[in-house]
Amino acid sequence: MGDQLEELRQQLEKQTLINKELQNHNKDLEKRLQEKEKLLQELQSHYHDLEFPTQKNSYEGEPEVRMSRAAVMAPEPIPEDLEITQTRVKKTFGETSLIVKAIGKNDFLSRLDDEQTAMMVDLLVSVDFKPGKDVIEEGTEGDRMYIVADGDLHVTQAGRNLRTLTSGDVFGELAILYNCKRTATVKASTAVRLWCMERQTYRTIMTDKSKKKREQVMGFLKTARTLKDLNDVQLSKIIDSMEEMKFQNNDVIVKEGSEGNTFYIILKGKVQVTKKVNGQQKQIRTMSTGEHFGELALIREILRTATCTAIGPVTCFSIDKEVFEETIPIEHLELHNDFNMEQTDAPERTSSSSSLTLKDLVPVLYLEGRYQGQHVTLGVGGFGRVELVTTIHHGKYFATKRVSKKLIVAKRQQEHVLFEKRILKAIQSDFIVRLHGAFKDSRYIYMVMEFCSGGEIWTKLKEVGRFDEPVAVFCTACVVEAYSYLHKKGIMYRDLKPENLMLDSKGYVKVVDFGFAKELVRGAKTYSFCGTPEYMAPEIIQNQGHDFAADFWSLGVLVYELLVGSPPFSSSEPQKIYAKILDGVLKFPPYMSEAAKSLISKLCRPRPGQRLGNTKNGIKDVRNHRWFSSMNWHKLRVGQVEAPTVKLIRKGPCYINFDRFPYEQPQAEEEFSDWDRDF
Repeated sequence: MGDQLEELRQQLEKQTLINKELQNHNKDLEKRLQEKEKLLQELQSHYHDLEFPTQKNSYEGEPEVRMSRAAVMAPEPIPEDLEITQTRVKKTFGETSLIVKAIGKNDFLSRLDDEQTAMMVDLLVSVDFKPGKDVIEEGTEGDRMYIVADGDLHVTQAGRNLRTLTSGDVFGELAILYNCKRTATVKASTAVRLWCMERQTYRTIMTDKSKKKREQVMGFLKTARTLKDLNDVQLSKIIDSMEEMKFQNNDVIVKEGSEGNTFYIILKGKVQVTKKVNGQQKQIRTMSTGEHFGELALIREILRTATCTAIGPVTCFSIDKEVFEETIPIEHLELHNDFNMEQTDAPERTSSSSSLTLKDLVPVLYLEGRYQGQHVTLGVGGFGRVELVTTIHHGKYFATKRVSKKLIVAKRQQEHVLFEKRILKAIQSDFIVRLHGAFKDSRYIYMVMEFCSGGEIWTKLKEVGRFDEPVAVFCTACVVEAYSYLHKKGIMYRDLKPENLMLDSKGYVKVVDFGFAKELVRGAKTYSFCGTPEYMAPEIIQNQGHDFAADFWSLGVLVYELLVGSPPFSSSEPQKIYAKILDGVLKFPPYMSEAAKSLISKLCRPRPGQRLGNTKNGIKDVRNHRWFSSMNWHKLRVGQVEAPTVKLIRKGPCYINFDRFPYEQPQAEEEFSDWDRDF
């Protein structure tokens, strides 16, 4: 036994020494890395000076920035009559893929679009150099770029060896942009074959392509009835603001019934237009190059009247309402219908709920367990209960929120309840729970809502402890979409927390419970104290007046809670929670990614005006944050992202994903003050 202990002790000592050595080695590596980075920066600035020599300063005391004049780039005219067709060279599949790969690896060339890349491939010509021959000479003016097809070349600068170029390397590419002096010499070490392009060829094809595309898009825009009164200057401005979007086969570009705010022109490919008729998708027509859809979305809040799906790869040019409004005054625009069809049927709210009455609804009962035979209760809140019901005729499930009228009056919540019903009735977003009907009797008000069978995010979070990053990203992205919709309509949500987020059967997240929501004019503040303590923004606690920025604070808290399992500011005593929020110190666990820390820190900034989502670009800044880099926002909006939350949803009876609650027998007292006459 003693020998074993001694052996273990020696092993531990040995391991400690090794660890120490590794630490020292790491420190040494870190130091060397810093030195390398410093050297790299010096080299880069040296390289920059060689590209752009500078001039001596004119007076003493000013820090020296440049030693000589900046290089002047004289504009070069593009010859009108440059005939390109003769220079086209057929290339094998291998040659083409080498060139495409080389372009993709190059900082500047990789920014070219597919069509420009194809033209580059088409127009590169082949040149051969014997060993020892200079391809580029330092100090001379250059007008060509090269891609190495075969062989090796040697790069030197002022006689110093820099590097070797081999097959697939690109060099001299700045010369196709402007007339610049070569900063190094490139010499063939072996016999080499190069693909080469001259600046005039490059500029001519690019200019031609841009002009043609612009004329083509201008022509397309002129056929849009909405835009027919705009002049060429205005249309040109629209083109400058449009973005190119690519879709794959079967991608949904526009979904019937969803809120529209983007106008599309088809540049390439075909799009199928379908419409729901008696529950079936009916094909209306196929659109192709030059046709457009969604123009009404530029002018007014509208629900899409049809679904548009890509048939094969499709390229569109698009502009959204926000950008359009910044570009064009809306006064002279022509209004008409989107799909040349009678719009007799606005998108249906649901197939079965239009004529829903309270009598149609019957409670769903637990089939097993200790509450067997009792009504299924999905949730219990401060004001009432949510029960699972179904319809006698259609067999569809709904969640009915039942609230005591007496309690509403006692807590002075009449306005909030009426407002919640009004908001939910008007909302058409796939990320917010739908209201299918509202009823009342002498004791209760009832709101019949869409049933989200996947259960609460809260329950799921408690089951797994904390979400892995893809699940948290997806859940948060759904909330961002709900926020975007509400904020655009001037509605603050003010009650974000995992308990108010539900999963539908596909795993998509929907926001529920609008008891604290409030309409607010941009620029105004409101001073009520409300929300869930852990999620409250500092300005609410300090009664400084709050606005939409408070929603972004709570979004940061949500991201933290989803990733960690508990919110960043928590305690069993509310006043301690508030103190922590006002201190604003965020402590991140070691497993949290840098991107998540960055997003949370930017959302939970103490000053509302500095919060991500509340600065000049608005909610776009949240969407563009690197934590969401894997999210395709368009696909999310049309329901085409595979939800990673699906794995959290259990299979079984319709209530399997919910906690169980005993049924409440005693009835609430009657209430006759008539505050709910418009309910």
